[in-house]
Amino acid sequence: MQEIIVSVNEAGQRFDKLLAKYLNEAPKSFIYKMLRKKNIVLNGKKATGNEKLTVGDSVKIFLADDTIAKFSKQEIVRTDEKLDIIYEDSNVLMINKPVGMLSQKAEMKDTSVVEHVISYLLDSGQITEEELRSFKPSICNRLDRNTSGLIIAGKSLIGLQEMGALFKERSLRKYYRCLVLGEIKEKKYIKGYLTKDENTNKVSILQSKEADALPIETEYRPLWSNERCTLLEVHLITGRTHQIRAHLASEGHAIIGDYKYGNRRINDAYKSKYKLDSQLLHAYRIEMPKLEGELEALSEKHFAAPIPTLFQTILDAEKREG
Repeated sequence: MQEIIVSVNEAGQRFDKLLAKYLNEAPKSFIYKMLRKKNIVLNGKKATGNEKLTVGDSVKIFLADDTIAKFSKQEIVRTDEKLDIIYEDSNVLMINKPVGMLSQKAEMKDTSVVEHVISYLLDSGQITEEELRSFKPSICNRLDRNTSGLIIAGKSLIGLQEMGALFKERSLRKYYRCLVLGEIKEKKYIKGYLTKDENTNKVSILQSKEADALPIETEYRPLWSNERCTLLEVHLITGRTHQIRAHLASEGHAIIGDYKYGNRRINDAYKSKYKLDSQLLHAYRIEMPKLEGELEALSEKHFAAPIPTLFQTILDAEKREG
């Protein structure tokens, strides 16, 4: 027999959802059969599985330990990545993701921000392997592999849910820094529609609505420029796949280093001169709305991640060369 005492990170969900996480290799039919036979009980009583859990509830599983082990697959990938932490509290963790790091796994063999965050929380004693059986911290926003900058992870269920809702509802403001081709003198607000080719993982920008095309909104202002390039601050209003990269390229201002949407000849020149092998796009700043409740400590605060060293080196060189 094993007993689970429902924690804050497990409360608020249906009983059968918790059991599906804890016994993640067991068929649903097996779980419901064990509930009917009272081999799994909630607070000492027979349960149907649709009960909503609260903190302190007792879940008892009257099965042999080897049976529970057979139905509980737990794979934890430990890493020794040192995270560049921008902010941390009991609910959220903000990090400055470097170029080359995946936000989430693309394949089973991959290691991503999620695995690095879980390893950090395990190493710092903020979560246990037992707790990971029913709740896994994860990220609330994603960046392309070769885009650097701010990623927010939910350390608790509340943090994960509420921060995820802020991104989904677009109630926080996201700003990027990028170095683009051409001289831009004035700020601009642009709209359009975006379609994605799943086979090539490339998007196209349209000026009018077509089937399956998604509306996009992007706003930018120049921070510095010369005749060759401009440092932009981009306000990402919507937030579709490759939106900034493709939208700016459609305006004739592709991001330097972006081979998918940019100018290969110029990118090759920067690669040769600076060993640049990624687009100069950085998720620089997040501005929080007014918040209450569990995330009140973040209310109306701004968080910024310094741009990468190579990005700054190239920018400084451009400024010197005029």
